Amino acid sequence: MIAAGVGFYLAKYDARSLFVVIVCLAINWFGDSLDGTLARYRQQQRPRYGFYVDHIVDAFGALFLISGMGLSGYMTGTIAMALLIAYFLLSIEIYLATYTIGVFKLSYGWWGPTELRVMLAIGNLVLFFRPRVTIAGNRYLLCDVGAVVAIVGILIITIISAIRNTARLYDEERIQ
Repeated sequence: MIAAGVGFYLAKYDARSLFVVIVCLAINWFGDSLDGTLARYRQQQRPRYGFYVDHIVDAFGALFLISGMGLSGYMTGTIAMALLIAYFLLSIEIYLATYTIGVFKLSYGWWGPTELRVMLAIGNLVLFFRPRVTIAGNRYLLCDVGAVVAIVGILIITIISAIRNTARLYDEERIQ
């Protein structure tokens, strides 16, 4: 993800770097999928260690990826910062739910990490040919539009999950 973030940043100087980002996303997907599968196959699972390392690496990966987008000129810095904050809010909600309820939920509907990588890769292909879009007669950066949609979706998921988990914990720990 560090290399994908650097690829986005370098796209500021050469748009062909967007293709490097797609390759980096594929490598990240392969590595992210392989580590747990390999541990299960070898019967050498370390659930707490694996959970911790996987998610702290994902957090730094998101920081580098989204920062690269914000520095690329394809997304404004403010939108990139808002996207990163929304991502971290959802992550915090997921980790708190995992700790307090014992349920780890990474996918919502048909949206999960793999689908997000695929969407980002497809978006990069579109971005290469059409970095700006027109909406209601106004021109916007394609990445800004996509990020705003993502921010709204992430915040809705975070709020709904927080309400559901709060209600569940309240019911499970009623004061007598």
